[in-house]
Amino acid sequence: MITSSLLLYAGVILATTAAMEFVAWSAHKYVMHGFLWSWHEDHHKPHFEKEGFFERNDLFFLVFAVPSALSYTFGATYQIWWLFCIGIGISVYGLIYFLIHDVYIHRRFQWFKQLDNSYTQAIVRAHGAHHAVTTKDSSESFGLLVVDNKFFGEREGKN
Repeated sequence: MITSSLLLYAGVILATTAAMEFVAWSAHKYVMHGFLWSWHEDHHKPHFEKEGFFERNDLFFLVFAVPSALSYTFGATYQIWWLFCIGIGISVYGLIYFLIHDVYIHRRFQWFKQLDNSYTQAIVRAHGAHHAVTTKDSSESFGLLVVDNKFFGEREGKN
């Protein structure tokens, strides 16, 4: 029998994972396209202008890993299991972000080629619209998983 504690912890993990989309959106809009643009700028450059595999933008992985690691550490050390579950939720979102953003959209790893459904195509279109602007200002579509309705439907020029 599943205890109420397990349901609570599963709920905390799911709620944290969902909330991270909005944390990521805010960080992208106000931090990455704000005072830490110097870290994010190389991510908006064409691939042929980049040197090496890594980007300064990859430092944000560490920024998001710190609260997750601290949640694991303090949650386990002091047996605050809801805090531990927040760390899991942040990690789950990080894995989803990595797989969708770095693997699927930017093809930094060749693990899977094409997810062909209206939702994944909308994600790609929204991200493409974001990258169409190569400067700090005037970008749109800062989230990853929550996509504006205008990015659903047929691609331009497709019959």
